[in-house]
Amino acid sequence: MNGPSSTNDIDFTIDQNNLYREESITDLKVASIRRMVPIKADGTEDTSRASVFIGNSQLMTPEGPLPIQAKLSATTLDEAMKEFPQAMRQSLDETIEHFKRLQQEQQQQQQSESRIITPR
Repeated sequence: MNGPSSTNDIDFTIDQNNLYREESITDLKVASIRRMVPIKADGTEDTSRASVFIGNSQLMTPEGPLPIQAKLSATTLDEAMKEFPQAMRQSLDETIEHFKRLQQEQQQQQQSESRIITPR
């Protein structure tokens, strides 16, 4: 098992040089864009670092909602909104490919486990 051997080994120290304030922008339909605004430890905006935009959406499937997310290379909200549709399509395609690989691996494992070995 990877990770700490006990809860005492977990480091909960806040990295005060990597703080962000989160803003959420949504169209109340399909799009949700999170803007991560860099801030200093005193809460003021850190203009020496760029904001980070993250696009989020979800699709309903027979098994329930499927969340999709992608970091956007945008530097402004306008750029983020323009980049959002393609980023979500790409994230969805990657998710589908991941599920296909998992399904193939599971089928291969089931096939190898179901082989009957006969002595010669």
